[in-house]
Amino acid sequence: QVQLVESGGGLVQAGGPLRLSCAASGRTFSRYVMGWFRQAPGKEREFVAAINWSGVSTRYADSVKGRFTISRDNAENTVYLQMSVTPEDTAVNYCTAGGSPFQDITSLYEYDYWGQGTQVTVAS
Repeated sequence: QVQLVESGGGLVQAGGPLRLSCAASGRTFSRYVMGWFRQAPGKEREFVAAINWSGVSTRYADSVKGRFTISRDNAENTVYLQMSVTPEDTAVNYCTAGGSPFQDITSLYEYDYWGQGTQVTVAS
């Protein structure tokens, strides 16, 4: 059982930095793959980024590659998403966690736990 709480969302200007945080509680946090998904109004929830248990391996959606960085601090049970945002990034962002192994780390169906989401609104 893992509980996830996102924070850090809000209104930000295009081109600016924004860092989302996800605080996790529960057993064996360090062994979970952690990810971020997002969902814009009228659209399906889509993969943004993921990081493995050690933090060595990361994956990014093509749309955010080079602009976003996912990281984790296992000692603090926290995962981060550092963003350089554009208006296309306006969405509710969800933190998620799942156990290994994964067949497709970009699939939302592979994850077991989800946070409530935090709204990111990017002004153009």
